[in-house]
Amino acid sequence: GFIVKRELSQKAKLSIYSDLVNVFYEMVTALPGDQPPVVMVTHKDRYFVHVRQGGLFWVATTTADSSPFTIIEFLNRLSALVKDYCGVLNETNITENFALIYELLDEVLDYGYIQTTSSDILKNFIQTEAVSSKQFNLFDLSNVGLFGADTQQSKVAPSTAATRPIQGSREGGKSEIFVDVIERMSVVIGSNGVLMKADVEGEIRVKCYMPNCSEIRIGLNEEFSIGKSQLRGYGAAVRVDECSFHQAVRLDEFDNHRILRLSPSQGELTVMQYLLSDELPSAPPFRLFPTIERDKGGRLIVYLKLRCDLPPNSLFISPCVFNIVVSLSQELSSPDQRAELRPESRAVVWNIPRFAGGTQLSALFKLDIPDLSSASLLEVGPVSLSFELPKLTATGLQIRFLRLSPIQPSQSQRWVRYVTHSDSYTIRV
Repeated sequence: GFIVKRELSQKAKLSIYSDLVNVFYEMVTALPGDQPPVVMVTHKDRYFVHVRQGGLFWVATTTADSSPFTIIEFLNRLSALVKDYCGVLNETNITENFALIYELLDEVLDYGYIQTTSSDILKNFIQTEAVSSKQFNLFDLSNVGLFGADTQQSKVAPSTAATRPIQGSREGGKSEIFVDVIERMSVVIGSNGVLMKADVEGEIRVKCYMPNCSEIRIGLNEEFSIGKSQLRGYGAAVRVDECSFHQAVRLDEFDNHRILRLSPSQGELTVMQYLLSDELPSAPPFRLFPTIERDKGGRLIVYLKLRCDLPPNSLFISPCVFNIVVSLSQELSSPDQRAELRPESRAVVWNIPRFAGGTQLSALFKLDIPDLSSASLLEVGPVSLSFELPKLTATGLQIRFLRLSPIQPSQSQRWVRYVTHSDSYTIRV
């Protein structure tokens, strides 16, 4: 009888979990747009708190007396933890490593109370090995994150170590370290071409697969300064407004020599975060020259000329997307690129697979709109760009050197990558 009751209890729990999943799915799909509220209340006085990482929803259920900020921070740490142990965050990898993730949750949570999210502590208890679901592909960066790809196509990508699970370091894998400088741009350019807003958020991430390494020393630009009143060096100043460091970073050499010292840990570590507000050290990477008019046949003609002001040797390889608010039907004419109409969002999307620095591209859109009036011309815009720029930082921050202690064998490899991508890049027309 006890066994039957236990089986019924397990079935009841599975039924409850299944109901919660269905309720959350129905609530998300019923909302307009693709960004549902982070906190949503159910009909049974339960709350859904979620974040999106790796194209997946990470959801927790809670009552009204719990701190949502604590839960959000836990979900972000849990997704980073799963990425450390599984290598890649995607639906297939999550499915194939269900047993490993269940074991992680069993160690991380105890009756709903958070115990630890430290990879260094958990490595002593986790026994399940990760299942690798996909080989690394240089031209498919959607599931790789920011590690493990040299986006200059003339070079060979680093090994799959950047996306292998952290248990790989215990299996005698290749000795490697990955350092990424990632920056996100938020830019607004007025219809007259004047820069109205420019913010840059950046961070330095480290992922180390060197079990014998006791200390990492990362040297930044000698001219790196924090705040407008602080200027250093004799070269061009590299300035940010705010800067914060991980608690494991030792700053005894930072003030005088701009050196970060830390002891590497298992998994991915965000060493430093910084912010530059209302300023760009150089011109915005893209400029748009639009022409909008109505032809004799009553069609709306939109001519766009896009210029890339990056150096000629730079290469822009990620798709560039333009969202132009329009109405009804359309005809498109775009040489060498692809364009499509999305009626649900009233947008024309222009995809540019490659864009070399120092060049310009153009596209002509012809749209059939019944009862086109002068007021319809005012409905066009703004234009939003989505892009990724390899080997470039908007602030000019660079890694001066990367030194390891003790000195590693000659076969060990070090990888440093710079990536700038758009967080919000809007051009008014």
